[in-house]
Amino acid sequence: MAKPTLKAALAAGEFVVAPGVHDMIAAAVFNRSGLDFAYASGYWMTASAYGLPDAGIATYTQMVDRVRTLCTMVNAGVIADADTGYGGLLNVHHTVIGYEEAGVTAIQIEDQEFPKKCGHTPFKRLIPVEDMVDKIKVACDARRNPDTFIIARTDARQSEGFEGAVKRAVAYGEAGADVLFIEALVSDEEMREACRRLDKPTLANMADGGLTPIRSASELKEIGYDMAIYPAATGLAAAHAAEAVFNAFRTLGTSQSPDVPLFSFKEFNSLIGFEEVWAFERKWGKPTGPAND
Repeated sequence: MAKPTLKAALAAGEFVVAPGVHDMIAAAVFNRSGLDFAYASGYWMTASAYGLPDAGIATYTQMVDRVRTLCTMVNAGVIADADTGYGGLLNVHHTVIGYEEAGVTAIQIEDQEFPKKCGHTPFKRLIPVEDMVDKIKVACDARRNPDTFIIARTDARQSEGFEGAVKRAVAYGEAGADVLFIEALVSDEEMREACRRLDKPTLANMADGGLTPIRSASELKEIGYDMAIYPAATGLAAAHAAEAVFNAFRTLGTSQSPDVPLFSFKEFNSLIGFEEVWAFERKWGKPTGPAND
């Protein structure tokens, strides 16, 4: 069955909500949610796979493999963070081809220097507008599926101010980007004004703990946005849950605590695919002892 595409959802006037899915355990649980889109965050997929910060350390090869696995796991359209395109124009070309082949519905590219930094942390440095315009043109030219959307992100708000960020976003839209994403706006007023002045669909980044005020999907739609990503929520929730478990072991010597809610092991076996394994064993396995079921 075909997965939802961002192009079709936005054309239908849907407000797209795409929570971050930081690892494949979260992906298995995500499939029970009924949500149509998932976000592959560079920050959280790097952190969960390698324990590294979002500072351009993970390579294109590592990230496209991670994105491919997520696309295989989830029953949803995947919107994927491709950082800067992992280098120059030739890198952008191959990044778009690789991410498309991995199965994404949209590819996000930003205007930072390579290697980049998380958009809600300091020491970000930008490439010239003209260079990013070329990246957008190359990205649009490289896609083979007309339903694949290119999302252009600018990190200019902190270094060039609000006006500089809007100016960059306008230029990226004119270069062919399908969705515009001004990172790290700091108030409702800035968000509303940015949406008013941009004539392409706009994306809000609801990064818990970041610089932008967190608003609900309905509030963001009223402000003027067309879609929102929530990259940090599952990663932060998982980290909090893990800390609670470790604290229980330290203080109680067991995981059995009212402060440690646990997902059903039986349900998780089903989510991760053990029922198919057991069905295979019933059909093809050679009995070695009493059956377990």
